[in-house]
Amino acid sequence: MELQNSIKDRWELNLEEKTIELKSCQEQNRVKSCLECLKLLDCKIRDAYVHAVYSSMNRGASGGFEF
Repeated sequence: MELQNSIKDRWELNLEEKTIELKSCQEQNRVKSCLECLKLLDCKIRDAYVHAVYSSMNRGASGGFEF
């Protein structure tokens, strides 16, 4: 059972990848948060990260998601 919990699915792996990309971008732009960045509203990296978060929470299922 413990081994099963440690295996990451494709949504978790994608989220990890997008998190690394986002943090790298923040470091390069010397910001601690995307909210501090001038590119906030037109950022493909942040958009991909948000999509990865959403997908990891609903495991790729379509439909609504309540926060």
